[in-house]
Amino acid sequence: MSIAESISNRIKRMRKGRPFVRNVFERTGSRTAVNKALSRMVLSGSLERVARGVYMRPMRSRYTGKMIRANPISVLEAVARARGETIQIHGAEALRRLGLSVQMQVLPTFYTSGRTREIKIGNAVVRLRHASRRRLQQAGTKIGMALTALFYLGENGVTEQIAIKIANSLDHEEFNKLMTCKMPKWMRSALANCNWNARE
Repeated sequence: MSIAESISNRIKRMRKGRPFVRNVFERTGSRTAVNKALSRMVLSGSLERVARGVYMRPMRSRYTGKMIRANPISVLEAVARARGETIQIHGAEALRRLGLSVQMQVLPTFYTSGRTREIKIGNAVVRLRHASRRRLQQAGTKIGMALTALFYLGENGVTEQIAIKIANSLDHEEFNKLMTCKMPKWMRSALANCNWNARE
């Protein structure tokens, strides 16, 4: 079986609309051969290149019949898995999701354990900004979202009301996990004052 056939067969078993990186085929053949096989599939329409080194099987909406664009977060997660990086929601976006802000990011930004850079996904650009390990704790969870929102606001921006609202976004177990995270004293103090009686 040729390299192109081997790659094609593997891709046919992949879920449509789910991004993957070119590196998953690094043991299939040389980089040149893999690139050539992927390029041919893109030209034939059986594969879509959604970002540099990132591809997915095209997927149509069953309601409109139009092609569905790659989800930027799914693309970032695929890149992160391949590079062994941790990706965390940005503090500004965390505040919006928590109902503490209505501002949308002009340039979608995420924190990463990797280097700061920009990734072009289709016609959109997403920025990855290097952050400390403390900001990346519990990445991808409600706990991580609460934590990154608190870090983003800073000591002077976290009022008692804001701390209570952030705490209220978590259940008992999630709140307890949040309190086990590494954080500055001011943050721990603000959260410790959110006793359950005040939250109800």
